[in-house]
Amino acid sequence: MEPRQPKEKCKNVFAMLSEYLDAELDASTCRDIEQHLAACPPCIEFLHSLKRSIALCHEHRSPEAPPPLSAAERDQLRAAYQKALGTKR
Repeated sequence: MEPRQPKEKCKNVFAMLSEYLDAELDASTCRDIEQHLAACPPCIEFLHSLKRSIALCHEHRSPEAPPPLSAAERDQLRAAYQKALGTKR
């Protein structure tokens, strides 16, 4: 195996870990990821880090959603955004 192949495989695994954790991948892809994880400590650590990040996000959710913006507030926000982009109409 070339030295670059494992790095490419890691990149592919990293790109699919969220879908893997959400059970959005087919069984064959999951098996491939699990085989790679069994022999790749950096990917295992990344997986654990991603799981910790997800858990922290769930713990720190706001108890309620903020109220919707009024039409005037939306207009103000849109105008400020357009001004920031330099495309004020």
